[in-house]
Amino acid sequence: MQDEATTDANARTVARASEALADLLDRPLPSGLYLVATPIGNLADISLRALAVLARAPLIAAEDTRHSRILLSHYNIAAKLTPYHEHNAARERPKLLARIEAGYAVALISDAGTPLVSDPGYKLVREALDAGLMVTSIPGPSAALAALTCAGLPTDSFLFGGFLPPKSGPRQTRLAALKDAPATLLFFETAPRLAKSLSDISTVLGPREAVIARELTKLHETLHRGTLDTLAAEIEEQPVKGEVAVVVAPPRAKEGAVDDALLAADLETALQTMSLRDAVRAVTDAHGVQRARVYELALSLSKRGAS
Repeated sequence: MQDEATTDANARTVARASEALADLLDRPLPSGLYLVATPIGNLADISLRALAVLARAPLIAAEDTRHSRILLSHYNIAAKLTPYHEHNAARERPKLLARIEAGYAVALISDAGTPLVSDPGYKLVREALDAGLMVTSIPGPSAALAALTCAGLPTDSFLFGGFLPPKSGPRQTRLAALKDAPATLLFFETAPRLAKSLSDISTVLGPREAVIARELTKLHETLHRGTLDTLAAEIEEQPVKGEVAVVVAPPRAKEGAVDDALLAADLETALQTMSLRDAVRAVTDAHGVQRARVYELALSLSKRGAS
């Protein structure tokens, strides 16, 4: 039950958001190509700016117009929709570019998330830029970033691998090329292929820590954590359904590649603002070395400081 002060504060938030949206809707929309991020599940995740662009654009190019109408109907947007996907892109791309050149705005949306991330649109953007047309991104939901940020794995450097090849041989070849990348790896995968894909990832990359992020922002959102081999066995035994992203920890650095002096220096800095436990975790994650080694160094520094 909300108290009166909270209710009043919420009412002011609603009023302010409404004012901001109304102000955006009153502004003219310049001609150009607008790449509009849309929700990956929860329709409330759309931004005010995205709503304003979609409501004002004379034409919205959508990967699946039937799917996109659900979002537009939810927000009472009656814009004209036209399909734009991998099967008709070559035919439709010149039409969209001609429309922009004639002075109109065109919004591009995918089925969910940010356009061009494992979705059609790259050639449209490239040709629009080559023609000197305005291209602007309206940022927002992204399944890749949502999975990365909630996985609890290093985020300072990551590599998005999209969808891996559907067959085991080419899939393992692709994974072998990524094996030594000093970054957290992120893949999309279909639920029916997940078990076999995890088995190949485990075979090539070894027993790294990983997270399976499923149905992000939706009612049945789940995060499965564990080593790759354990997760592969679990999914083989109990398959999952829905949209899936797989996040894999980066390879551990060779222990000899990082000397104790560097670890100690980083620990001293971390211990100024963190507990011993948090400092050990931070330095371990930053350098990809064994936690026990960092912990021993931290204890040594603590004893030295206490003496």
